[in-house]
Amino acid sequence: MANILTTYKIPQNVPRSTCVESCPTGHSKIVQEGKQVCCYNCAQCSEGKIAAETDADQCEKCTEDEYPNQKRDKCIPKSRTYLSYEDPVGAGLASIAALCFVATVIVMGIFATHWNTPIVKANNQSITCVLLSTLLLGFPCSFLFIGQPGTVTCLLRQMLFGIIFCIAVSCILAKTITVVVAFMATKPGNRMRKWVGKRLAMSVIFPCCFIQTGICALWLATSPPFLEFDTHSQTGHIIIQCNEGSDIMFYIVLGYMGLLATISFMVAFLARTLPDSFNEAKLITFSMLEAHLVTLGQSLSA
Repeated sequence: MANILTTYKIPQNVPRSTCVESCPTGHSKIVQEGKQVCCYNCAQCSEGKIAAETDADQCEKCTEDEYPNQKRDKCIPKSRTYLSYEDPVGAGLASIAALCFVATVIVMGIFATHWNTPIVKANNQSITCVLLSTLLLGFPCSFLFIGQPGTVTCLLRQMLFGIIFCIAVSCILAKTITVVVAFMATKPGNRMRKWVGKRLAMSVIFPCCFIQTGICALWLATSPPFLEFDTHSQTGHIIIQCNEGSDIMFYIVLGYMGLLATISFMVAFLARTLPDSFNEAKLITFSMLEAHLVTLGQSLSA
């Protein structure tokens, strides 16, 4: 008996239990219709799914913070991305905002140095101070759009920009109306003389800013901005961004600023033919063209 077991040789070509080669990793089995279960096709896993084992019955989906590698046999953690200060775009925007902030400080210093001069007095001191102050606050708002956003950042950045920029446009609108009223007041017997001064400016700035503040408050009460993790836009990256909450309210805020800028532009354009002593309207016209560009740029960036 021992001799028989010793001399018996196992055949080299043993029949297999399957009709095909084993499915490699990154593929799943698909049973062929009308054939035995052991006969199947191999199909590569679809996008976002992997198969870590051979002859996998089905592919498994990666989690939202992971993505499959090229062979689709392993899930890799996604990297988080946002507009950082190390990014060329972020560094460029931060540099421009810092330079504009310094330039505004220099202008304010020059303005304060020559406070009692006739040219400064004729330039509506109070309105100009408010305008320069809002510009001084407006440029740092750019830093809220750079760096990793947070819950507080998302709530504040559009609101602060909308209100501060609205105050700046309202100041320019007040200066425009003041120039027109001042010209009308020079005519003999005109009753507009009593409106020239701070009262006219404040009666324009406060209502305009109050409306914008009310719109922002309604935005916060109904559908405020919130922090969002976009895991679908780019493969391999999680984009950390702020969702504006309500696109309608966002465009209402921008539209209101655009409306104020348009009114100022129209008034200044109509007053461009005033005598040289009232030529400030020409500069206001140029300023409102810049305001329109800023509003358009903010709309496109959203």
